[in-house]
Amino acid sequence: MTRPPRLWVVAGATGTGKTSLSLALAEHLLSEGRTAEIVNADAMQLYRGMDIGTAKLPVAERRGIPHHLFDVLDVTDDAAVAWYQDAARAAITRIHATGADAVLVGGSGLYVSSVVFDFRFPPRDEQLRAELEGELDRSGPGVLYERLRILDAVTAERVDPKNGRRIVRALEVLGQGQRTHGAALPESPRLWHGDTRLIGVHIDREDLVPRLDARVRGMWDAGLLDEVRELRTRGLDEGITARRAIGYAQAIAELDGELERDDAIAQTQALTRRYARRQVSWFRRYEGLMWVPPTESARVIVAAAP
Repeated sequence: MTRPPRLWVVAGATGTGKTSLSLALAEHLLSEGRTAEIVNADAMQLYRGMDIGTAKLPVAERRGIPHHLFDVLDVTDDAAVAWYQDAARAAITRIHATGADAVLVGGSGLYVSSVVFDFRFPPRDEQLRAELEGELDRSGPGVLYERLRILDAVTAERVDPKNGRRIVRALEVLGQGQRTHGAALPESPRLWHGDTRLIGVHIDREDLVPRLDARVRGMWDAGLLDEVRELRTRGLDEGITARRAIGYAQAIAELDGELERDDAIAQTQALTRRYARRQVSWFRRYEGLMWVPPTESARVIVAAAP
């Protein structure tokens, strides 16, 4: 009997080969008589023009497989996770309505979780958020993080002290008298879509670190500075989210003479390594996630998830 459409989730740290595995999975499903379409869960790949610094797969290399939620925002837009949750679930629902499987792919932990689990987000207060964003620009994340630590120590422990955007959101929620989501999974997460298969792509850290370092240097060699110059003509400097992305912030600093090239690359490498470590910690909390190497056969993965 034909099974109903399924949601596959391919998650893991940056640079582990999630994209290649998702393509292999979609192609294998097709060989078994099922179609599959891919939905992006990388916060920065939502942005038009942010290609080199996000390692976005070019359209010509997508093997004819439909891809969704790539290049849907301008760099001046704010990629709010509550907006993304609605957009991604709508895309998945449309895919399932055609009888196809959906493959959610990415490493942005909160974005992935917002779709996979029964997440409900607190309301937004645009005026308060603007005030906090202004303070972040003037003073940096340190002062705001200390305030968060005093108001909600549990959330502060789970937020990167340098992630100004996440700190601002937590303070915005607290400022409305709401409880934060703790920057984590619900204590007893329920799946949004009943037939969901969770796959985690893993590479041992001693192998991943040099791979990430080489990847960052390769972005500069591939023309990241030229990409950032072009994005600045589209308003990158005014963007709340995009201009703070790892690699883009350092490229801006290099273009403005605030960092030498080697320093910009080294800073990006260090931040990328730290980000990858946090991603692994996030996804390890998923119950029922099947960890695989990036070279794992899609046939084996599908056979293990009947």
